[in-house]
Amino acid sequence: MGKETVKFKKDIFGLFSKIEEDLPKITKVAGWMADAIERDELIHMIGTGGHSNLVVEETLWRAGGLAPMDAMLDCGTNLMMGAKRSNIVERTPGYGCSALDMYDCKAGELIIICNAYGFNSMTIDVALEAKKRGLKTAAITSNAFCDNVPKGHHARHSSGLNLYEIVDVYMDCHVPYADAIGEIDGLDQKVAGTSVLCNSFVWNLLVIETCRILMERGIKPPVWMSGNEVGGDEANYALEQKYFPRVKHLR
Repeated sequence: MGKETVKFKKDIFGLFSKIEEDLPKITKVAGWMADAIERDELIHMIGTGGHSNLVVEETLWRAGGLAPMDAMLDCGTNLMMGAKRSNIVERTPGYGCSALDMYDCKAGELIIICNAYGFNSMTIDVALEAKKRGLKTAAITSNAFCDNVPKGHHARHSSGLNLYEIVDVYMDCHVPYADAIGEIDGLDQKVAGTSVLCNSFVWNLLVIETCRILMERGIKPPVWMSGNEVGGDEANYALEQKYFPRVKHLR
């Protein structure tokens, strides 16, 4: 293993340790998630940019994951539709509001907005519109990134706002400015991005905390088994019957 790999692992673990310092906020949002599950509500989650969709996909039909997740996977920013196209769409004013219309988000329900950079048009439009519609809002984002991007930058929402300034609670994924952290001798550009790893780490802490809280309340968490383990399909059948009619991308 080269020294570059060793340093990358060390630096990633350092970011994970910083995320752990925000556990009180993660636990607060997990409490909201537990409340939603106890009320038999869906938990909405949207990634407002190309790679932000990856952590939202991680919430859907995932072994060890929560079943009542409304993964809001808008095709406009999905990389399979075109990477540059995704970049253009996430910067289009008003698009985020229309994306919300495609899902049944009700006032009082929880929506988690995932975008490490936290300032493009779709991100800010979704956050502002969710608040306008009376949703409870949480975010996975990094103020270390967005605070380093000038207010007049062309990739920003016209308001100049950052995601963490809008939502009820934000969980800091601590993605550093420019995202990549891997350093190679003689190469100016850093390599190996951090946002997917950090976003997913926050998400899985949320899952763990939510399940812990539910068990403390005497409620069995609705968790998927892997369909590839013995008995998995049979164990998942009841959850499928309950959530197939309610979760858009589950069926």
